[in-house]
Parts: sequence; structure tokens; C-alpha cells
Amino acid sequence: MGIVEIIEKSSIAPLFEGWQETMIWSCLQGVMGRAYADREENPESAQIVVADFCFFAGTPNRELIKNKPSGRDSDFIIMVPPDEKWAAAIEAVWQSSAKRVVRYAIKKEPDGFDPERLREIAGGLPAPFSLRMIDKEIYGQIMEHSWCEDLCSQFAGYGDYEKRGLGVAALVDGQVVSGASSYTVYRGGIEIEIDTRADYRRRGAALACGARLILECLKRGLYPSWDAQNPGSVSLAEKLGYHLDKEYMAYEISGY
Repeated sequence: MGIVEIIEKSSIAPLFEGWQETMIWSCLQGVMGRAYADREENPESAQIVVADFCFFAGTPNRELIKNKPSGRDSDFIIMVPPDEKWAAAIEAVWQSSAKRVVRYAIKKEPDGFDPERLREIAGGLPAPFSLRMIDKEIYGQIMEHSWCEDLCSQFAGYGDYEKRGLGVAALVDGQVVSGASSYTVYRGGIEIEIDTRADYRRRGAALACGARLILECLKRGLYPSWDAQNPGSVSLAEKLGYHLDKEYMAYEISGY
């Protein structure tokens, strides 16, 4: 059984019907990511790889579970199965390299934000912090540090980020200590990434960056989608006006 890369995404779109996941939309729209299937015409199984995430649909397929896109350097990925059959297949293929985790889907509610409240949060960050949109200088600084590079790392370079990305950084003495940015993009919105340097956590910087980014998205007619890795991320999201949808399972794969 072979696998093929899918260039014309319409052939796999029916398999992913119903997924409320912007990274899947990014790939199906041809904006970001790559797709694979068991065959080009009328596929039964499909895989989408976008950034550090991998999604499956259709009939469980071990070859797709083992498949790694050519040119991909990272040996870490988060695989999201649609059901327990795919989950069992992932465990069978990756065994001890697969760590089962719980993630948290956040509802997509375009009219659910309170701009006045968000402006209050964004404007209430005390000294020594200051907020700044991510420009070329801030982008360069972000890409020098592993703790925050995911804010911008899915773009080909600053030119690509400037054209398609959007982000806010919190600075102290000219140095980035926190940020909220477009991890990925799709037509009509972004998927938010938030990171804060360990020694500046729990001081309101991430909350202020998130509020400012949401306001910037609303100004541009973009939806700021949020997916939470842990309960702390859910709590942060709720302070910004989001609501929890559901828990879902995923696998963190090491040695991919």
C-alpha cells in the first residue's frame, strides 16, 4: 500500500468534513501545510501536516501514520486522531514514542468578544512592560530564542510574516518577554500562539498581548482562533472572552 501527496485538496476535503480546526482549513485552502492520502482519486484515508500538528481522517492507515513530509526537520509532532481506531493505530505504530495527552478545544464565537474589556486589559499592563506590534526588529529578536520562536516560525521569513502574519510582543528594556502571534493562518483568520519567558510569567503580559492581538484581528476582519494545550491556557482564554468547547485526545510523538 502506497501513499501519495495530495496537491488538489478537494479530493480529501469530504474526509475532513465537520472538523472545527483551523489548521485543517489552512491546508484544505492551500494556505499552509501539506496533505497525503492512500490514493489520489476517492481516497479512503488522509493525513494533513501543518506546523507541529498532524491530523488524520477516514480509515486508519499505518503508512500515513508513519509518513513524514520530505524536508521536515523537526523530530516532534502532535498527532490528532479523529477516533479511538486511529488512536489505537497511532499507539501500535509509535509505541513508547507516543505520549497520549488531553488538549482543549475552544469554541469559535465570532461575536463573543467585548472590545471595551479587551482594550482595558491591553491598556492595563503596568511598567516596566510595553506592547509593540511585531515588526522586522521584533521578528528578528523572536527568532533568536527557542522559547518564543513558535510565535513566528511557521513563516518563510519576515517578508512572509509581514504579508500574512500578525502579532504583538511585550517588551522590558527593549527585550521581548512575552508575545501573542499567528501560529498559522487561514482565509479569514489566524490560530493564536502565546509564549512568555519563564521569569516573566503570571504578571499579565500574556493576557495583555492576547487582548491586543484579538483587537487587531477584529479590526482587520480576522477571527482569532484559540486551541489550548493545558488548563492554564483555557483559563487565559476565558479571561479574554473565549469559552471551552471540549477536551480531545492527541499524541505527542518524539523521534518522528
